[in-house]
Amino acid sequence: MEIKPIKTENDYFKSLKSVELLWGSKRDTPEGDELDLLVTIIEAYEMKHYPIAPPDPIDAIKFRMEQMGMTKTDLAKYLGSQSRVSEVLSRKRKLTLKMVKSLNKGLKIPAEILLADHS
Repeated sequence: MEIKPIKTENDYFKSLKSVELLWGSKRDTPEGDELDLLVTIIEAYEMKHYPIAPPDPIDAIKFRMEQMGMTKTDLAKYLGSQSRVSEVLSRKRKLTLKMVKSLNKGLKIPAEILLADHS
């Protein structure tokens, strides 16, 4: 097992190919250990070179509504009123701290997502 840091795109693709070959290796074997190490350095490389932006707060709310089978009327419980729901979802009104706390507690949407700027 010779694992080196990923410094180039070529190194990255070679590492991905190695993971493919090692996929399914049993834990606590040399192959399983190699797979664990490769996955760790690949994740570090991807976080640095292919960062994923956090989701938009309004999109996160809409996604959670869909997941939970909620309507805009249901969301009024967390935002205050039906008209406020419409304003927030159409991006005419920003979320207040009170709304963020309510959505975080009631719908389990992470506060850091809800607090991100949105247009």
